[in-house]
Amino acid sequence: MASYLQVENISKSYGDRTLFSDISFNINEGDKIALVAPNGTGKSSLLKILAGVEHSDRGGEVKFMKDIRVAFLDQNMVFDPKRTIFEEVYSHMSDLTPAIREYELAVASGDTARLERAIAAMDASDGWSVEQNIRQVLSSLKIERTDQLMGELSGGEAKRVALACMMLQNAEFLIMDEPTNHLDIDIIEYLEGYLQRSRCTLLMVTHDRYFLDRVCNTIMEIDRGKLYTYRGNYTEYLEKREERYLNMQAEIDKSRNLLRRELEWIRSTPQARTGKARYRINAFYDLMDKASVSLRTDNVEINVGQARLGRKIIDCTDVDLRFGERRMLDKFSYKFTRGERIGIVGRNGVGKSTFLNLMSGGLEPDSGVVERGETLQIGYYTQRGISFKAGQTILECVQDIAEVTRTADGSTISATTMLNRFLFPHESFNKRIDILSGGEQRRLYLLTVLMRNPNMLILDEPTNDLDIMTLNVLEEYLREFKGSLLIVSHDRYFLDKTVDHLFVFEGDGRIKDFVGGYSEYREYIKEKEDAERSEQRASTPAKPQPQRSHDTSKRKLSYKEQKELEQLESDLEALNSEKASLEAELSLGTLAFDRLTEASKRIEEIIASIDEKEFRWLELNE
Repeated sequence: MASYLQVENISKSYGDRTLFSDISFNINEGDKIALVAPNGTGKSSLLKILAGVEHSDRGGEVKFMKDIRVAFLDQNMVFDPKRTIFEEVYSHMSDLTPAIREYELAVASGDTARLERAIAAMDASDGWSVEQNIRQVLSSLKIERTDQLMGELSGGEAKRVALACMMLQNAEFLIMDEPTNHLDIDIIEYLEGYLQRSRCTLLMVTHDRYFLDRVCNTIMEIDRGKLYTYRGNYTEYLEKREERYLNMQAEIDKSRNLLRRELEWIRSTPQARTGKARYRINAFYDLMDKASVSLRTDNVEINVGQARLGRKIIDCTDVDLRFGERRMLDKFSYKFTRGERIGIVGRNGVGKSTFLNLMSGGLEPDSGVVERGETLQIGYYTQRGISFKAGQTILECVQDIAEVTRTADGSTISATTMLNRFLFPHESFNKRIDILSGGEQRRLYLLTVLMRNPNMLILDEPTNDLDIMTLNVLEEYLREFKGSLLIVSHDRYFLDKTVDHLFVFEGDGRIKDFVGGYSEYREYIKEKEDAERSEQRASTPAKPQPQRSHDTSKRKLSYKEQKELEQLESDLEALNSEKASLEAELSLGTLAFDRLTEASKRIEEIIASIDEKEFRWLELNE
């Protein structure tokens, strides 16, 4: 199996903080690898070094196999807001763009020799089918309006455009940083299937545990600045990681026992330290380093209290909401109850975030009534993330909310203790928020929401950018939360762990209430679709089977079939003539781009029609 990537001794630090040091590893053809680690430990930095966006400190080497194509999906796509979707995707097609641009310049120049070379380059790179390929990929990602400006897109729509740019590069090696962020579940499942079927080699960072389990065959973990590799899926990784920790702990315990004996020797025989014992003294200090290793894993500690919650939560009666021509809610009525745990699912743009904004009081309905209980205190975690003043530090942000926070047992803790429990050490308190990683900002944002002691949590995509370790803790907290939950999430595992029924947004203001978690809903949909297909097959009359004659002689055509055969021959002659004419036009190189794409499309239609008619012609001639 060919080695696609060799990495030797790469390191990354920011100031006095080392993310990882002298990491080396190899990735073979066909590997599908997920990189896991807590936020702020350098996952995105490592991917950017491999993609050539950033550089390793103190040298090191990143060597890809010669001539393989590498595509990088960054967490945040940088795009031109004034370009259309089609123009943006077209601009990223590095292999084809030079050939197409040269062809357009050659046409404008009138230089025949240059035009001939440009046509040859277009043929070699299959440049004629670029537009069709772009539209096919965008359509598979449910992007229909290719003339829409990039600046008008939602986060989910922009992420789908970024995916299209990556897919169209036809790269052998994909590097993907949080590919599922901002995507709706249908697109995540499409991408999951695409990567499962693809023969590409893959290295990605993701917090989506179902996605990770179904796509990846290897887990790489950054732990205390070092890299560890585990073959298998996420579940197997957890088992093997625990085994590694047990083995390491046994080695540490052994070193500590040996250290006690060596320490006695060091203290009791200072006069015996001759040159001959120097090796033992050096070994003693090496032993001290091994024995001082701690395997303690720091996790977020969520232990905040909540305000008393009365009987009335939120009562909705005949609520209507529109944005221009789009109906977001149509006569929606519902009474939320204490302890209710609702997940919200539906495609991008159907109104999920708008619904949360309405429930939280950020929007007013066009008609109908939304009543909130007097004791209701909402903690609203939005997709936008944390708001902070320019230059504001971590501690200043938290102290602006409260100096102390009430915990679940009724006691109070200081803002600094609260920060420690959310893995912000004392030395980080004066760090500016704008230089934190995306995951660290999200963790701080979660802290600022919870420290207000809400009794209803409204969470809009809370899993984006949070590491798996923090998600596990958050899930446990939400399972024990005594208030009401309203959660929009594309993370199927998270929904299965935290909610007991769903609001399914079906579009045009319709909401279906489904009792159960997301996996149960998908199973229900699958069973329903299977039943509908079975019913359709049962109601469709079976096609009569033709009676086979024992006569082996050729059956004569009926008058109608004879006329059909003559028409087919006439049609085929006309189609082949039109095809030859269009191919001649293309080879001249004088067509404008619009006419060129129109001609290319027409040729494809003609080929499909010829295939169909030739098949029928053969049937009749048999």
